[in-house]
Amino acid sequence: MTEESGIHHLLVVDDDSELCAMLQEYLAGEGFLVDLAHDGDTALLMASSTAYDLLVLDVMMPRRNGFDVLRELRRHSATPVVMLTARGDDVDSIVGLELGADDYLAKPCNPRVLVARINAILRRVSNQADLNRGTESERLQLDDIELHPGARSVLRRGEPVALTSTEYSVLEVLLRAAGQVVSKAELSKRALDRELTRYDRSLDMHVSNLRRKLGPLDDGSERIQTVRGIGYLYTAS
Repeated sequence: MTEESGIHHLLVVDDDSELCAMLQEYLAGEGFLVDLAHDGDTALLMASSTAYDLLVLDVMMPRRNGFDVLRELRRHSATPVVMLTARGDDVDSIVGLELGADDYLAKPCNPRVLVARINAILRRVSNQADLNRGTESERLQLDDIELHPGARSVLRRGEPVALTSTEYSVLEVLLRAAGQVVSKAELSKRALDRELTRYDRSLDMHVSNLRRKLGPLDDGSERIQTVRGIGYLYTAS
């Protein structure tokens, strides 16, 4: 967000210049400041020099594709990313979420839906920042996991764990409800700030990423259990 105006600053990355121009015009009409990049190398340069609030990133681009950009970005930045994937291509959406995307939409996407997804992510980040200002000294701990809401950071056995903003939000909801089943609908609403939609794989992939990054419990069992047909449960010791 630019300090002078309070306007959220976005970067849209797509090699389709006409689509970029259309999205820039639409998003500007919704109150966003929008920069454009048409290739991955330019996007990374711009993202390294400007504090964007969110990136809209297309998967299919020449030379350095969206996956390569996201992989490089996640080495040093947790900036929220919405991926634009080929329509009906579940592989693209799964890979994007595995690499640390916060959400995805199939192309061609409805600009109104894109705005809704962007606003949900930005609202969640803003709400969490407001909450964290009052919980800077709070610490949640269960077994070998420490969660510090004020810094939105996670430690496992004292070592930092690199999580995306969305992964952190999912973990915090589950950790605060440790020992209780959290339905997918409730988790989507509380962690993603949007209603769960049919065939949406986002939560499954975010939980899968958390399992991979946090590892199993000392006895080898999953710390986040799937309750079939209902949701997820973070195992309480």
